[in-house]
Amino acid sequence: MQFSKNTSTGKSKSFLIKMLIVLTVIFGAVILLGKVDFPSPIKEIEKIIPNENLKIVK
Repeated sequence: MQFSKNTSTGKSKSFLIKMLIVLTVIFGAVILLGKVDFPSPIKEIEKIIPNENLKIVK
């Protein structure tokens, strides 16, 4: 009967490679979203609140 030594070095390397790929994809997505120029509203939004609806809390 022969005894074999089981090592898990291949599994840890595979996990590290997968995590590196996932982090690279997330970092790339953040960079691309930062470069996109989202439109800003042209007209300023202004709402007038009447004084009768305000309540003073002490």
